[in-house]
Amino acid sequence: MYDVVVLVEQPVTHWDAHQITALHHDAPDEVHYHVLMPVEDAASRVEATIGSLAASEVMGTAALYLDETDLERVHQEIRDASERALAQSINAFVEAGAHATGEVTAIDPLDRLTSLVAERGSAEVVILTRPHLVAELLHIDWTHRARRRLEVPCLHLIAQSEPDWESETSENGGEPSEP
Repeated sequence: MYDVVVLVEQPVTHWDAHQITALHHDAPDEVHYHVLMPVEDAASRVEATIGSLAASEVMGTAALYLDETDLERVHQEIRDASERALAQSINAFVEAGAHATGEVTAIDPLDRLTSLVAERGSAEVVILTRPHLVAELLHIDWTHRARRRLEVPCLHLIAQSEPDWESETSENGGEPSEP
């Protein structure tokens, strides 16, 4: 079996799943995709929000106070949202005709990616993100960092939605526009 780990920062769309699976359409072995999706750390998110709201005292607005129950509720909501996004991503691969599983990770995504590739004996990694121009320019994005750690090919793809061919063809007299 040819194993591919797909590290994503947002749910995989049907279009992206088709694009990724098309990369392996002529693989000699059955291909299995394992989606790795980081979950936001609820405590960090809440702390950052509270930190930004602390400035509200200077600006004269009401302060925000959260107790342990509120923090736990926020953490659970974030975890649930991540699990739903993972299920949506796996479903996109399944609908594209692929075998897929996945997991949500709360640890550093590259640490988990490194251990996952070793555990699964993965043949390659696909990293699907939004554009991060500054990080890519400085070579501190996930893909550059993964390439330095891993001894398997790492492909970086930019996430996108399915193109609206109808509007493109109507604007160009019935012909699809060039990519």
